[in-house]
Amino acid sequence: MQKQPLLILCICFILGIILQDYFPLQRNIIFILLIFSFLSLIIYFVKNFYVHRIRHISLFILFFSLGVFSHYLHSKKPDLPILEDKENIVFKINKKLNSNEKNRRYEITAWKGKESFLSVLSVPKSEIELDFLHYYKGEIYINQLQKPYHDFQFDYGKYLARKQIYFQAYLPNSFKSGLRNDLSFAEKIKQKRLETLSKIDRAEFSKKSREFTKGIILADRTEMDQETVQDFSKSGLMHVLAISGSHMAIIFWLILVVLNWVFPPKFRNFKMVFALVLIWAFAIFIDYGSSVVRSCIMISAYYIFVILQRKPDLLHAMALAAIGLLIFDTQQLFDVGFQLSFVAVFGIFWLNKPILKYLPKPKNNFQNFLANIVSVSFAAQIATLPIVIYYFHQYSLVSIFANLVVIPFSEILIIFSLLMTLLIGFSVQFSWLNLIYDKVVIFTLKIIHWFADFDFAFHKMLPMTFLEVLVAFAVVWFLRFAILKPKLKTISKVVYFLLIFFALRLLLNYKAAEIDEVLEHSYFKEKIVSVKKYRKVVFVLKEKSNSEKVQQYIIEPYLTARRVQNFEIKILPKGVHEVQIEGKNYDFD
Repeated sequence: MQKQPLLILCICFILGIILQDYFPLQRNIIFILLIFSFLSLIIYFVKNFYVHRIRHISLFILFFSLGVFSHYLHSKKPDLPILEDKENIVFKINKKLNSNEKNRRYEITAWKGKESFLSVLSVPKSEIELDFLHYYKGEIYINQLQKPYHDFQFDYGKYLARKQIYFQAYLPNSFKSGLRNDLSFAEKIKQKRLETLSKIDRAEFSKKSREFTKGIILADRTEMDQETVQDFSKSGLMHVLAISGSHMAIIFWLILVVLNWVFPPKFRNFKMVFALVLIWAFAIFIDYGSSVVRSCIMISAYYIFVILQRKPDLLHAMALAAIGLLIFDTQQLFDVGFQLSFVAVFGIFWLNKPILKYLPKPKNNFQNFLANIVSVSFAAQIATLPIVIYYFHQYSLVSIFANLVVIPFSEILIIFSLLMTLLIGFSVQFSWLNLIYDKVVIFTLKIIHWFADFDFAFHKMLPMTFLEVLVAFAVVWFLRFAILKPKLKTISKVVYFLLIFFALRLLLNYKAAEIDEVLEHSYFKEKIVSVKKYRKVVFVLKEKSNSEKVQQYIIEPYLTARRVQNFEIKILPKGVHEVQIEGKNYDFD
């Protein structure tokens, strides 16, 4: 408790959230738990020696109870209006979401009469882009999100419910719009960001460079082509596009460099405070996510320690950031970005120095920079690997080398992209600079594509259960001691948990192989039937099925869940609409 009090209290808070999410307690029980936790603080005033030694337990109970209570408040389902399949509604946009081939997508606040609700709205790309300056009115098709048919399918409804969104809508026809006169400050900022994105769209360089710039600086990947996104994913470089700690640290450092040039050294504390204000302003402008806020809180905590002339503590800063985020929204704990962000930071704290120990000793600042890039990259990747496989079921061995090549260059590119964004934002463009920037970005994307082309190193459909993740984290935990002091005792602990991990995978693979089943699946209006016999699956599809999408959203998730690699796709002959499997008829119409 004395060494890492904030971290321990943060863990207690998180455990309370997890308990309330998976085993929800009733309101009366939660209040009783809160009263008990506050009463337990009385032991702080008891002067008995033995009681004094366990006084910290009362704080553990208190933060655990606060975690339960906070998640109870953030999990309450709002009163939803009764909606028909087709409704005439008024709405405004809250956020622009990732587009698909045919539609732009938005998060909206809509009204039916006086009742308001949140929804995801799809609008054909043939229509004009929506903005924050207008209210819109149109006839939409709307439905309440349902649970998936099978446990291996992604629960999109649950994902949106954590954001208090329970509807999905489609606006097929034209709509009316009216100017708003009630824009909040936050909406005005969002509109400025939207206008900056539009300026980038009109900039004098290639489409891929424009989309890259919007992603790496303004956290907007909504219009990025699928091929580029896939290249980043297959090469293990998606974090380069995501606005994360490294981005914010680079931008903060750049701000400090400029301020150091403008102000004399005696204004040291003022420069740090002013830089912190600017980095938070930037976070607000880019419509901050959990990773951005986490980075800002950690940077702020670190430099407040520096200003107060106290020794900075990374884990304290991380715990403070986590508690700060979760108090305002406990649902963020279940966000993949939130988990990856904090696990990566912990991995850097836990493994960076041990890895540095085995790297050549740097002789100058440049070598020191490269050594830290290598160690930080390795540490973050090792720590996040279990979560990456758990959620995305894929990993590329080439990502280690890709990160070593691209990350040092990406830091320069972030600064260059920020400069270009500022110039475009102020409507200042230089043709020669645009040309240079375009060439640099295209070259970077070609390098990333080259790494992504190593198909032999890319593995997908990798199953991983939560139990396997826990055992994998135990390996990561003991890995630090094995690297620092490679003795039989420390190495044996890593080997022990590795053996447990592989034994567990063998057991789960065996249990999955024992499952024989026939299941019906659906992708929109398309019907698919899967027949599993031991370690082979046969998928039956209609002749004109969208096989690519079916494979992505039905076949691959099923194969991953059932831990099967051997499969066959059979297409029904033209005119056949029904098949009989094991005495049961399956209709494909």
